[in-house]
Amino acid sequence: MGGQMRCGSASVPDGASAGGKVADPGAVARALKPLLARIEITQTRAFVAASDSLATFRILRLAATSTARDVDAAIARELSFDPQRMATRWMDVIDAEGQRVVYAAAWDQALIKNLTEAVKLADLEPVVVELKSASVARAVPAPACIVLDLSSDPAEIILLDGHLPRLWHSFKVKEPIGDDAVSTLASPLRTALRFYRRQSNGDFESSAPVFVSSEQALPSQLLTELSALIGQPVALLPIPARVPPNVRHSTYLACLGLLMRRS
Repeated sequence: MGGQMRCGSASVPDGASAGGKVADPGAVARALKPLLARIEITQTRAFVAASDSLATFRILRLAATSTARDVDAAIARELSFDPQRMATRWMDVIDAEGQRVVYAAAWDQALIKNLTEAVKLADLEPVVVELKSASVARAVPAPACIVLDLSSDPAEIILLDGHLPRLWHSFKVKEPIGDDAVSTLASPLRTALRFYRRQSNGDFESSAPVFVSSEQALPSQLLTELSALIGQPVALLPIPARVPPNVRHSTYLACLGLLMRRS
């Protein structure tokens, strides 16, 4: 942390990966190995921010006296998946209300295996694999907000509340963003807000900002009109310190969040 930054990106062959899911681990590895050599990265331990398309998560609030068995039972009710295909993991998160708050995730084992296999074939050791939403939650500059990542394909909405990821949603956006951009972006944002407010009994402040990350320059008028339509302040995602202009800010936040892991 604080040392020299090396960064780079590379495309993978058609069909090797799409929507955050790796279909051909070997092809992804063949794209990754020369990338690491080109930017002179010699570290072999890899922290991987996985797409939320590979998994689902829940924030569970239980009695402070709940046991590990109680947590497992609650997760089984919330995330009732085929144990032969899906795997689950949970961890306690800090909360000030005297409850036991648990972050639980379930993922498709085959899809995660393809991802880690691609990393291993590139001669790296995947020591941490975490959902992008959880990584971004640690580093985003507000306790409650929405990150609208237009630099991803498909575009992603990550809703954070109390420094925790609460909702992830993806949708397709035609490039470049045209004259109908306001209505195109407003519709999925309103859907996400309505869904979360129903789930949380309306507990999401109208002052919570929407941070937009985009490789395409967005006019201030678009942000103003979008704010009026969804009833939330909208701004460009603040540029993190010391980040080269060619680095996607949302990607940097995910990497930073991985480094901030405590467990």
